[in-house]
Amino acid sequence: MKLEKVKFVLMAQDMDRAVAFYADTFGLQKAFVSPWWSELLFGDAIVALHGGGEGEQTVTSLSFQVDDAAAACGVIEAAGGSIVEPPVQREGEPIKLGRFADPEGNLVMLTQYVGE
Repeated sequence: MKLEKVKFVLMAQDMDRAVAFYADTFGLQKAFVSPWWSELLFGDAIVALHGGGEGEQTVTSLSFQVDDAAAACGVIEAAGGSIVEPPVQREGEPIKLGRFADPEGNLVMLTQYVGE
């Protein structure tokens, strides 16, 4: 057996809205788009969207690291997402960490590396 890929799957109530959010907000590349399954790429990373979501807040383990978390919050909100926890410096850690909800209700971590 040979592992070929690892995909992170999020549920989407409105596939067009979900694809647009991740492509426009984070610049993920559309590899495949359909009403029930879509795949968006960043390098070798794959964020897959599965249709049939109910739009309720759902905890995920997905995290996006950006160079400016404060600026990212504005972009996320302008694209239809909401900031659940504004990014704050983590004590004893070299990151700022916050959380946002995408337009489909998926809760995603937002981090910024700030150094040691």
